Amino acid sequence: MVGPLVRALFSTTKPSSFLKQRTTGISRFFSTATATAASATDSGGALDPNRLRNVAVIAHVDHGKTTLMDRLLRQCGADIPHERALDSNQLEKERGITIASKITSISWKENELNMVDTPGHADFGGEVERVVGMVEGAILVVDAGEGPLAQTKFVLAKALRYGLRPILLLNKVDRPSVSEERCDEVESLVFDLFANLGASEEQLDFPVLYASAKEGWASTTFTKNPPADAKNMSQLLDAIVKYVPPPTASLDEPFKMLVSMMEKDDYVGRILTGRITSGVVRINDRVHGLRDSDAGVVKIEDGKIVKLRKNKGMVSFDVDCAGAGDIISVAGLKSPSIGHTVANIEVMTPLPTVELDPPTISMTFGVNDSPLAGLDGTQLTGGKIGDRLMAEAETNLAINVIPGLAESYEVQGRGELQLGILLENMRRESFELSVSPPKVMYKIENGVKLEPIEEVTIEVNEEHVGLVMEALSHRRAEVTDMGPVPGNFGRTRMTLSCPSRGLVGYRSVFSSDTRGTGFMHRAFMAYEKYRGPLGNVRKGVLVSCARGTITSYALVSLEPRGTLFVTPGVETYDGMIVGEHSRDTDLDVNPVRNKALTNIRSAGNDENVKLSPPRRKDVDDSEMEWHKRCERQCDDSDESLT
Repeated sequence: MVGPLVRALFSTTKPSSFLKQRTTGISRFFSTATATAASATDSGGALDPNRLRNVAVIAHVDHGKTTLMDRLLRQCGADIPHERALDSNQLEKERGITIASKITSISWKENELNMVDTPGHADFGGEVERVVGMVEGAILVVDAGEGPLAQTKFVLAKALRYGLRPILLLNKVDRPSVSEERCDEVESLVFDLFANLGASEEQLDFPVLYASAKEGWASTTFTKNPPADAKNMSQLLDAIVKYVPPPTASLDEPFKMLVSMMEKDDYVGRILTGRITSGVVRINDRVHGLRDSDAGVVKIEDGKIVKLRKNKGMVSFDVDCAGAGDIISVAGLKSPSIGHTVANIEVMTPLPTVELDPPTISMTFGVNDSPLAGLDGTQLTGGKIGDRLMAEAETNLAINVIPGLAESYEVQGRGELQLGILLENMRRESFELSVSPPKVMYKIENGVKLEPIEEVTIEVNEEHVGLVMEALSHRRAEVTDMGPVPGNFGRTRMTLSCPSRGLVGYRSVFSSDTRGTGFMHRAFMAYEKYRGPLGNVRKGVLVSCARGTITSYALVSLEPRGTLFVTPGVETYDGMIVGEHSRDTDLDVNPVRNKALTNIRSAGNDENVKLSPPRRKDVDDSEMEWHKRCERQCDDSDESLT
């Protein structure tokens, strides 16, 4: 009699509800507030694909993508806790840029809009490439004052490659320097950009809207101050519903989904996010993971769906089922990763994967074996470093990790910023490691040496043009366009093509040459023929010849020799780089020297020592002294300081 009673009690408890109670509010993925599934679906059923719109927001850095997303969320009733709400990562908040793509949904006039906020920096282009295949439309945000720049071209090329028809949104039209004539000029430049990228006739016929994301309004006609009842995003949302086609998907076919994003949870395992290509998926459905290989289709794992989750506004909630065309997160499988297909067990054909641009920069990560090892972190062994790098490569397809000798790993990425973000995340996770100078990845095709070439857009004051041109000429750059900046008297904009190796370490030099008044943006362009050795772009270094604590007394005499990287009180050792020499040769110095004590008092002995602020190095400059370990090595493709 006890047996039937126990079975009856267990039959009334749903496993999914128990799992929900256990995981809510614990992991990073499930940290948002939980709502009921009925608030987003029709009586727990899958949405009609004709009511769905999947849209990505793409733009150049700092043209207003994330601010625009804030206004769209507020327009549709979402509770925004702070500005740039989707930039939830701590580094995103500190640097003011989007690093990882974010997916959310909003409701507008009986339609469900799945919105994807993407990074604008070319180093994080992998985030754009892997999510642009999930959407049927895109909003191309362009600063009405600056016009299209290098990374505008980069992200637009990705959208056009997938056949998307972007909606052009000219942002920041409320600025005093922006006029209707300037907007017409920017629209013409964008049209030329579309044509140069091979856009179709339908893509060339793009709709144009004008907006001020900061003030929270968008308009189909040019205006700087719309009426009070029109100061909202309604016209942009209507344009999305009108111009973005619904997903072409069938609810009657078997369930298939291509994994585009992945996160990990301590309780439910892998969280796989992607757009459902066909069919309907429900809790407890039997599914398996598939992938293509040289030997044919490979089945990765069999399992069942234990949790379905969807984002709406700033809230993440459970759903019982989801249908074709929707973007959803599933849990229950342990092995599938980004680029794999999750489908019903009767499906044996995986979906095609996305194509990614090749990495251009590589660095070697290894165990910190300097004399100061073990002072800064707790994760010290090569095994832990390798596990962390492999986990990063699994969730970020734009990074490749190749194991090397002596517990070292070659990490390949798109640029210094991407690798710098990885290093900073590892540092905050208490990892201590050594890194090599960044190296450019060459190719050999038909016996010809090829190197990565980047498109560089520079805007400087007229008095700095000559200095910048001279510096870049030594770095094998070639000018492709040059002219005044519209609406900015005395400013010049240049477009150049330059080898990646020539730009390594140049950003800090550029900031010094332009006194902080210029800006520079880069984007990978293509692999081209090797342009030859660089000119006189490398300086010597100041190398410590003693071990101990650096003193202000010693640094006072070293300041005229070059630019220092250290401050008093820092520990140093023999062979550590402490600064950049003002000449082309290396110089051995003693930064730990103390003043000799005598019994004779002289004037001025007790005055305070005033030192210039040191140049704080990070991997973006490719001259970083990472955990106090620097190598005195350089070649034609590397910076002398790392």
